[in-house]
Amino acid sequence: MTHNAKKAGVIGWPVGHSKSPLIHGHWLKKYGIDAAYVAIPAQPDDLKREVDKMIAGGFYGFNVTVPHKQAIIPMLDFVRADAERIGAVNTVVINPDGTLEGRNTDAFGFIENLKEAAPKLKLGRGTAIVLGAGGAARAIVYALGHEGYKDIRIFNRTLGRARELAQAFPGAEGFAWDELPDHLPDAALLVNTTSLGMKGQPELNLNISTLSKKALVNDIVYNPLKTGLLVSAHARGNPIVTGIGMLLHQARPAFQAWFGIMPDVDAALRKKVLA
Repeated sequence: MTHNAKKAGVIGWPVGHSKSPLIHGHWLKKYGIDAAYVAIPAQPDDLKREVDKMIAGGFYGFNVTVPHKQAIIPMLDFVRADAERIGAVNTVVINPDGTLEGRNTDAFGFIENLKEAAPKLKLGRGTAIVLGAGGAARAIVYALGHEGYKDIRIFNRTLGRARELAQAFPGAEGFAWDELPDHLPDAALLVNTTSLGMKGQPELNLNISTLSKKALVNDIVYNPLKTGLLVSAHARGNPIVTGIGMLLHQARPAFQAWFGIMPDVDAALRKKVLA
């Protein structure tokens, strides 16, 4: 890397767990780009100061992770329509004049992962069931609507949150968690957007015996790669999609925005991230 190298990064608190430096570092090397991608820890009170430092430092842009995905929005000069609908920004492009443009690539990552891992899935058809109503769920419900799903059912422990999320998107409806067994037989697609089943978190205790064997089951958790939900779905013959692809694919449009190349997701990158 030379002193003229391009720079990009990821800002969050904490940020040490982020896989973004690994992903973008892999692509920079693969495509022979003279650039650096760095992790920038920023407590909430320091967000503006760190962003100003990146602008002054000639950065091309940066990713935004928790807890800054909403807090960054008032600092931006322009927010793309999809990011505005989702209500969160995970990618910022710093224009040559120093203005900031906010984007959200999570919806893209989610859909690209399904297309790659389950090419036979007819996107947009049938009922989609979404577990959880947090930030990830918002991006996924937006993506499902964008792909043509007219029947999206959101289940959350707090019914109010499920209903609030559903109100923001046409075709979506919010339900209480304990109503889930009655709806599972209708599902063509079941997506877990909660952190349940993640390493260090409680398991997602869900009886899927009433789920159609044809329904595709996707968990956006990628550590472990096969969550309890995916293990039980696979055991009964359901097609499954793991969460690692969403993480990898959501990084692609950001890399393209900063460095001018749409990178691909290869086996070497998957291996690196899963290690």
